[in-house]
Amino acid sequence: MSARKPPMLAGLLCLLLMLTSLSAAAQAPIIEGERFHPEPGQRAMVVTSHTLASRVGRDILREGGNAVDAAVAIGFALAVVQPRSGNIGGGGFMVISDEKSGDVTSIDYRETAPAGAFETMFQDDEGNVIEKASRFSANASGVPGTVAGMAMALERYGSMPLEQVMAPAIRLAHDGFAIPQRFADGLNDSREQLEKNDGTRRLFYKADGSDWRAGEVFKQPELAATLTRIAQNGPREFYEGETADHLIDTIRAFDGIMTREDLKNYRAVERAPVHGTYRGYDVYAMAPPSSGGVHIVQILNMLENDDLTRMGFGSAATMHLMSEAMRRAYADRSKYLGDPDFLDVPVEALTSKAYARELRAQISAGRATPSEAIGPGNITPYESNETTHYSVADDSGLAVSNTYTLNFSYGSGIAVDKAGFLLNNEMDDFSAKPGVPNAFGLIGGQANAVGPGKRMLSSMTPTIVKRDGKNLLVTGSPGGSRIITTTLGVISNVIDHGMNIQSAVSAPRFHDQWLPDELRIEDGFSPDTLRLLEGMGHHVVQQSAMGASQSILINEDGFQGGADPRRETSSAMGL
Repeated sequence: MSARKPPMLAGLLCLLLMLTSLSAAAQAPIIEGERFHPEPGQRAMVVTSHTLASRVGRDILREGGNAVDAAVAIGFALAVVQPRSGNIGGGGFMVISDEKSGDVTSIDYRETAPAGAFETMFQDDEGNVIEKASRFSANASGVPGTVAGMAMALERYGSMPLEQVMAPAIRLAHDGFAIPQRFADGLNDSREQLEKNDGTRRLFYKADGSDWRAGEVFKQPELAATLTRIAQNGPREFYEGETADHLIDTIRAFDGIMTREDLKNYRAVERAPVHGTYRGYDVYAMAPPSSGGVHIVQILNMLENDDLTRMGFGSAATMHLMSEAMRRAYADRSKYLGDPDFLDVPVEALTSKAYARELRAQISAGRATPSEAIGPGNITPYESNETTHYSVADDSGLAVSNTYTLNFSYGSGIAVDKAGFLLNNEMDDFSAKPGVPNAFGLIGGQANAVGPGKRMLSSMTPTIVKRDGKNLLVTGSPGGSRIITTTLGVISNVIDHGMNIQSAVSAPRFHDQWLPDELRIEDGFSPDTLRLLEGMGHHVVQQSAMGASQSILINEDGFQGGADPRRETSSAMGL
């Protein structure tokens, strides 16, 4: 016979049980809820780095256009509202997936070196690299590819005429738009460099010399006229018409080597993307001359046989393993990657599962490998943050991932006189001297040496992930050499850690590019985790925000847009 509990004690136990039950019930919605909420869409989704550009893409879709129409319209709109990175004077890459046909393709509209370029053009007589020659001169500019690339995408995969998709950008340039704080800060902070050029000062700064303020209206009549000529006469106007005249006149005024023939001969190229698999998902990303697709697949191959889900997001074990995989890929980048039209890039070898197993076997579970002990593998440069990426998907099964850039913020700082746009400084992405780091610390080899007509190596990584033949994830990012690791992180966050797309792009990031020997991290990781990593031998360095991944997830609930909060103007809009 059991002892009876005193009445008072029994009452207290009942009260505690009731409170515990009520507490659990009250906590349930919090436990089940999500901290970050994606933008929903039933028919389509647009995610860009600027609200006005997202609106342009959404409106094109509403008018009956497809994802490619919207992507091209966005590309021209960003050239107006985000001139520090959106452009018609630069270049980039676009990956397109069509569920109906099952095809995934890519358009390479990377800039090319002028015919007069040569390997030592940025070195002095003693063979030393001339500081900033590949950044702030007329010879810093490669032949622009954006107009040709956008036109090729529209002609082959779009459904609307060029004039229709360019009309919104022309209106924004002609009528002007209220500038956000980031726009004002960018121009005000870059005044010292940009005002060195009279044409750039006239285009972007007030006559009275006062600073721009958020909310003021910014008009670009010369750019509106240029866009109108292209819309009415087609893309060749940029390369052979009045715009070409203005561009070459500007280049000559600054003693540059680019010629009318260089412009006339430029062509965008359609290429097969790099394809890999990861835990049953198909990953398609940009092929060389981008290094991004090769190294995304290479790193995922190294990670595939480890249980990252169990290890957990943000744990020292996960960050250590991913960092070690990253640095091995970047070591290979320094030797093997370049323009596939000029050398045999060993894509199949670098992306093979067997090679990944060899590299994975080199990684210790508890100790970082010093970068000096890692070199390019024995197999059978860093771009500016001011690249911009956007993603578009529609319910016809089309998805577009596009990344393009001027390289550094505002490119070379040289504006094309009478045409209203800035020139790129992509020549800095070549190896000015093999083995010498470029302005952002990336080591390049002979494969990426300067040469006439060559496309310079890039880190841009527009990516589309599919599952069972269906588009699942559309992603990419700006961020220079951190583009690859930012895009990798979003993929892993979705596949390994089950995050919704807004959580996946908002989560803190980390990056390891082999040299310099440091693990760069954003704010947001536990100090305990960082101490564990340092104990393993990692040189942990705090960094400002990395990348700005504008991404889309497509599932049974429809379209989810994840706009990266690292840029205040980021915007996701669904239909």
